Amino acid sequence: MVSDITDKLLPKIEEWQNRPLPAVYPIVFIDAVHFSVGNDGVIRKLAVYVVLGINEEGKKEIPAITIGENESSKYWLSVLNSLKNRL
Repeated sequence: MVSDITDKLLPKIEEWQNRPLPAVYPIVFIDAVHFSVGNDGVIRKLAVYVVLGINEEGKKEIPAITIGENESSKYWLSVLNSLKNRL
């Protein structure tokens, strides 16, 4: 059942992740949240990178959420470059 739901959601998630963004967000917050995740009996830490933007109308939007191995400046650069490419 979970696989069926996931299969139906994946195209919508990809569409959301690749949607065009407004040219300007007057305010942008970026942060990562760290989680311990178990997979095949191994627990490891993952970082969820979250970008929150306040649009010109003052409403909050989430331009991006991505998951990475750990928080690093190189990964943040890739997140911000992917946002720039969606303008």
